Amino acid sequence: MLSMPSTAVLDVLSQCKTLSHIKQLHAHILRTVSDHNRLNTFLFNLSSSSSSINLNYSLSLFSSLPSPPQPFLFNLLLRNLSRSSQPRAAILFYQRIRRAGGRLDRFSFTPILKAAAKVSALFEGTELHGLALKTAAISDPFVKTAVLDMYACCGRIVEARKVFDEMPQRDVVTWNTMIERYCRCGFLDEAFKLFEEMKCCDVMPDEMILCNIVSACARTCNTKYNRAIHEFLKENGVRMDAHLLTALVTMYAGAGCMDIAREFYTKMPVRSLFVSTAMVSGFSKAGRLEDARDIFDQMEKKDLVCWTTMISAYAESDHPEEALRVFEEMRRYGTEPDEVAMGSVVSACANLGVLEKAKWVHELTHLNGFESSLTVNNALVNMYAKCGGLDAARDVFEKMPTKNVVSWSSMINAFSMHGEANDALTLFARMKQENVEPNDVTFVGVLYGCSHSGLVEEGKKIFASMSDEYNVTPKLEHYGCMVDLFGRANRLPEALEVIESMPMAPNVVIWGSLMSACGVHGELELGEFAAKHVLELEPGHDGALVLMSNIYAREERWDDVRSVRRGMEVKNVFKERGVSRIDVNGESHEFLIGDKRHKQSDEIYAKLKEVVSELKLAGCVPDCGSVLVDV
Repeated sequence: MLSMPSTAVLDVLSQCKTLSHIKQLHAHILRTVSDHNRLNTFLFNLSSSSSSINLNYSLSLFSSLPSPPQPFLFNLLLRNLSRSSQPRAAILFYQRIRRAGGRLDRFSFTPILKAAAKVSALFEGTELHGLALKTAAISDPFVKTAVLDMYACCGRIVEARKVFDEMPQRDVVTWNTMIERYCRCGFLDEAFKLFEEMKCCDVMPDEMILCNIVSACARTCNTKYNRAIHEFLKENGVRMDAHLLTALVTMYAGAGCMDIAREFYTKMPVRSLFVSTAMVSGFSKAGRLEDARDIFDQMEKKDLVCWTTMISAYAESDHPEEALRVFEEMRRYGTEPDEVAMGSVVSACANLGVLEKAKWVHELTHLNGFESSLTVNNALVNMYAKCGGLDAARDVFEKMPTKNVVSWSSMINAFSMHGEANDALTLFARMKQENVEPNDVTFVGVLYGCSHSGLVEEGKKIFASMSDEYNVTPKLEHYGCMVDLFGRANRLPEALEVIESMPMAPNVVIWGSLMSACGVHGELELGEFAAKHVLELEPGHDGALVLMSNIYAREERWDDVRSVRRGMEVKNVFKERGVSRIDVNGESHEFLIGDKRHKQSDEIYAKLKEVVSELKLAGCVPDCGSVLVDV
């Protein structure tokens, strides 16, 4: 490029579009122009405003500027750097300015403070606060708001509130900054108090503040706050934009107010995946699975979170077959499961109780690369235990690359529920040898095994070791295991002694355990005593009412029997019917007592009659002790 006057170079520079062009002209200036100051200043400003800021290049230009540099020269670069993907560069540049003797003006502070807030640079932020006080720049409301935000982002919410309280005038941005930071730091009550204070100061909140407050309401699930914010919106005729509607739907869905959530949901012209998933989750938690599925089916696009939410809803609501169907649909849709989704599927299969399905799900965990997942492996142990695959559960446990207390507890519980108490105790001893501290769940599993295997003395020792050796405070579940342990062993006085020594009030389960043991062992007086306690806690308890009726029948107190039965009819209480389930050729069949809904019920009852006849021929006599009627 030929030599040209400074004015001509400036004209060419003004037309530069890329940093590469700027560098080419810079090289030309260095070779052909004698007075660089004016051109270097222009170059610096031009490179500072470039869409692709090169910090090193801008700093090299900064070194050639007249010293000390004036704020109007570097404020643009500070602003651009603070907004870039590397905000720390703004702080580095600020330090360079200070070393060069440059002075900040009120426009310099805000971008540096914003950068300090983004990277939590408390030391530099505090230094800037002191400098702003010294230069009186703190009187600028934008600077003061930036100082407030910097402290809050650095986790110094008390200092942020002090700056806020010292502000003589606060605009809506300042209020929103303080409220938002309270929300982000989890000080939701303080956020609500500040919101109320803002209203008293006649400052009308904008959509941003309302979104923050509504989102905070969603996290607290506080019905009082929900109603208050809803009334405020209605009274002030606030325009509902997409962000606010999303926040409202999420708030009411989280609080379980699904009818109100649906009202706002229907007003949304466009529904994001996030808000639709919140609706599915809300309906699921409220037990309204049909409504959750209705929203789910309406969604044109579904992400992994949405699929997992629906699968978990069915798995946790005792609809395992439907959970597995949704999972299969997700796979056909082309969405790969993560650990959370796979864990929900394994849990659903555990509730289904079908070993063949369990093996299929186990194979899927391998196909999706979860062989080393601690969470999934723990769920697999539990699944196989519930599906009757004790050997498979043991195999998964032994092959786990890592184990935690949940892994050990799950395997101990698996042994216990299959009546293998000795194996449970052996594994408990091995767990101690490997220095894994048992928790309260571990002890429930061990005590459960002792109870169902009649190991009374071992159970007593383990119960005593909880507090003496492991510093684990027994809970209701552990006392319940001890009552069951003594009750099954026909040591009913000791079972009653455990109940009377409990530091907390016994619940229905504990009294019910004693009641059932008394029924089995014919202890009518103690059984009546336990049943009355059950009915005090749960007046409609079918088991207690039936036991009371049977106790009166054994003593031929027929008026009392009729009184109990009549009370059950009035309260519409019926004895819960026994249920069984069997899986044949991949199809699950469910049966209730006296059930004739099955399409092969005639053949089933014919076979049952045949089995009963053979039992009689073998000398088996039915126990009619529970059929107590006045004959």
